[in-house]
Amino acid sequence: MKICGIKSVEMALHAVHAGADAIGFVFAPSKREITPAKAKEIILELPEETWKVGVFVDESPEKIAKIADAVGLTHIQLHGEEHVSLYLEHGKPVIKSVSVRSEADIEKVRDVKADYILLDSPPSLYKGGNGTSFNWSLATKLEGTKNVLLAGGLNVENIKQAIQTVQPYMVDVSSGVETDGEKDPKKISAFINKAKRIREDV
Repeated sequence: MKICGIKSVEMALHAVHAGADAIGFVFAPSKREITPAKAKEIILELPEETWKVGVFVDESPEKIAKIADAVGLTHIQLHGEEHVSLYLEHGKPVIKSVSVRSEADIEKVRDVKADYILLDSPPSLYKGGNGTSFNWSLATKLEGTKNVLLAGGLNVENIKQAIQTVQPYMVDVSSGVETDGEKDPKKISAFINKAKRIREDV
């Protein structure tokens, strides 16, 4: 369970206490963009076992490495057109986002050499966090793949169908737990509780 686009210590701790396994920090142009200094402040308060994921869009490997070491990231998420091989040498697990429009996009996933694959809806204004979903049935062709994360328009109303259809390793939510563009603690708790119950049933 990954809660992405966190911008405060309070909301990060709430998410973790509610059961989140990963917290995402956006270091790219977005309404959820965070500074390295603020991300470090939050990360210092998080449990050691929680994934601290830095989200980047077409950023250089050198700059990502510098930010990751400075703030304490545990995972790197690439959300642009990056060549994954250039980023694997940092020694941190790499999550590569793939925009899913068609079956052809799913076929491309098999050639991605990242540690984890994040299936997301096609971008609009920003590369992610747009609150729209894609045709989850396309992802069933990846049956047996153990490292798939699912994002894109997830919320408490559709998370059951999403998990039952895709059966991902982890789900990733941002706008689906917000009210008026800000993280909502009640929505975070409700989403995590429902997702965890569904995962147990699956």
